[in-house]
Amino acid sequence: MSAQTHTYRASVTWTGNTGTGTSSYTAYSREHVVDVAGKPPLTASADPAFRGDPGLHNPEEFLLAALSECHLLWYLGLCAASGVVVTAYRDEPVGTMAEQRDGGGRFTEVVLRPRVVVAEAAMVPRAEELHEQAHRKCFIANSVNFPVRHEPEVRVG
Repeated sequence: MSAQTHTYRASVTWTGNTGTGTSSYTAYSREHVVDVAGKPPLTASADPAFRGDPGLHNPEEFLLAALSECHLLWYLGLCAASGVVVTAYRDEPVGTMAEQRDGGGRFTEVVLRPRVVVAEAAMVPRAEELHEQAHRKCFIANSVNFPVRHEPEVRVG
């Protein structure tokens, strides 16, 4: 089977000109809109630590959510293919970003903490194993240059 490539497109438009543009570091809002054709726009900002609006999502949160969502979607598909019936799934991931002296920074780690409920006790061992496989297949986790760990819990519901 030949490998396929996929192309994704988005538009990011800064909407934070408060009248004087970037005349100073404090003169402008960090607000921007992320548009993907055919989908609702996402209004976002910087992290509040960087003068962003605390009421809006920021790129760091989007990265964390993307890692969690990718794991979720792979995991559910693998469970369905393996006969593991998942009845509930919730993740509360935590990402750590280290700021550097020059103002830059990078994520140093993300920990996914999926809490999974399966239909039967006999499914628990396989449900636990499939997290590692989902991690290896996740497109987003395979694209970042920092560790993405997972600390899953599986129980019967």
